[in-house]
Amino acid sequence: MLAAATAAVTSSCADLLEMKSTYELSADQYWKTVEDAETALSGVYASARMVFDREYYWDGHGDYLRAKTGTMSMTPGYSLGYAGCRFDAIRRTETATNYYKYLYGLVHRANYVIENIRKMSAGNLTPSDRQELDVILAETRLLRGLGYFRLITMWGDVPYFDKVVDDNSIAYSIPRTPIEIVKDSVLADMTYAADRLPDKAPAVGRVGKAAAFAFRGKVQLYWACWNNFGWPELGELGTFVPDKQKALAAYAAAASDFREIILNESKYGVALFRNGEPGECGPMGTADVLPNYYYMFIPSTGNDSPESIMVMTHGGPGTDQCEELMRDFGTKSIESSEMQLQPRLRIVNAYQSTVTGDYCDELIYYTTDIIPDGVDPHTYKNCYLNPDSYKDRDYRMKASIVWEYEVMPCMNNLKSTGYKKYSYKNLNGTDVGGSGLDAINADADESGVIMRKFVRNYAGQGASEGNFNFPIMRLADVYLMYAEAVNEANDGPDALAVELVNRIRHRGNLPPLAASKYATKENFFNAVIQERIVELFAEGHRAFDLRRWRLIGNIAGSPMGNGLSYFDTWGVRTARMLHQADNITYKRAYIFQIPPKEIDKNQCLLQTPCWIQ
Repeated sequence: MLAAATAAVTSSCADLLEMKSTYELSADQYWKTVEDAETALSGVYASARMVFDREYYWDGHGDYLRAKTGTMSMTPGYSLGYAGCRFDAIRRTETATNYYKYLYGLVHRANYVIENIRKMSAGNLTPSDRQELDVILAETRLLRGLGYFRLITMWGDVPYFDKVVDDNSIAYSIPRTPIEIVKDSVLADMTYAADRLPDKAPAVGRVGKAAAFAFRGKVQLYWACWNNFGWPELGELGTFVPDKQKALAAYAAAASDFREIILNESKYGVALFRNGEPGECGPMGTADVLPNYYYMFIPSTGNDSPESIMVMTHGGPGTDQCEELMRDFGTKSIESSEMQLQPRLRIVNAYQSTVTGDYCDELIYYTTDIIPDGVDPHTYKNCYLNPDSYKDRDYRMKASIVWEYEVMPCMNNLKSTGYKKYSYKNLNGTDVGGSGLDAINADADESGVIMRKFVRNYAGQGASEGNFNFPIMRLADVYLMYAEAVNEANDGPDALAVELVNRIRHRGNLPPLAASKYATKENFFNAVIQERIVELFAEGHRAFDLRRWRLIGNIAGSPMGNGLSYFDTWGVRTARMLHQADNITYKRAYIFQIPPKEIDKNQCLLQTPCWIQ
């Protein structure tokens, strides 16, 4: 035994280094079966979850949702920067660095899986195994395409690589690749997926053909917008010049992809949640019955929604794969949540009348300049604090927000604490409004309305123990993107586009669009914008919409102006966006900064010009 031990110690180092590990598999040992490839695919989905599962924070860059903090923690503990969640945040402080890093982490992991599946496919496989591997490869390429799509949406030209890069000297020699080249590569990934994925997803959290068509259409739609409305901040690099003909072709291609899903919904297993019916709104000041739209966004009823074309799955308690919707949107009265996100008051006036189908009169602040001293604002006509001011509105309003004297079921320590009533600045009151109900404690409140959407109405899970499968693509979005694309491609809407917008309006119990709303391309585009605001509220779309449409100036005014002010229901200004902001700040609102540390490491990587000045 001693001689054997001595022989082992004195054997060559090369022999020792070539020994197989006893506790982990090497690549040549691992990639043997379809099950190996499927497990590796799960790792790619995990990387995608890290960057897409809390998309709602991006709405903080828009004008209808307030996000309290500049960065937020991601399960299981990663911190992704959301740039202060305002357009005029100082992104030069590298708040988006981690997001950039984890997007490339997704790309790198996808490349690793793609490369190894291709090696496996070159071997002797049964027809069944080969088919399964091809589906896994298609899913992986779709996920890689999603990573690159988000990269170009935020940074324009970005370094592109489609092979495993395991040498820093190679990684840090790749320059910014022109956006059109990256876009074409993304479309190639999406097309590969569309050609090979099954009609229906093989499991919850995985993707089928509908996801490939939807995202390929979305890439084309964004490419069309950049060419139609321009992207001058990217153009300063000299690699992008808007082209109206490219825009028209891309709008038509996008409409074709969306139409494929819409005309074959049963084939692809998709449909509007509860057939798009509005359900019951319930009496004012109650919450035991809510519109159908609400139930699409809580796990007990929404996780099996046929409307969700692609979701980021969450495991719930004890899995380390939870969502934090209740913590992010809920109040102290709901499992001591933090209310990291809150509706801006201006969202109230975006909800239209179920009677006229058009906008209601803008509501009135509770100030003594408007409402005489001694007059109860809760009964003053058209006041924000008067519950009657909210009657006969789009059902999605009650499903999404809570206003003065509305109620919510509350809970603590995983147990129900009963219904409580909301009243702005009333944190600990009892018998609120003579209702016999205690007040909701919304101590982080800055607007006078709070969130209902995404906040569970049942006890049993902690604020950070959710299992809702967050949708990053759903059928309603496809409807609205089709309407937008065909309106631009045809210089006006077709009958299907109008019908689809009306289907979305119907879930809010709104009447169909008046003929004047689709008589011209411009009018119909405004109707699509309106529906995207209320239908996709707090799902992460608004800021990206404003950027691709070049509409930030429309809501915040010109540089060096007063910007956009936010008020609460008492008429107090609580925040301003782009106030006295110079032209450079406006430019930076449209494009993100390449993280300086990346440029320090890669001398081939140029900074976006407006971030150098």
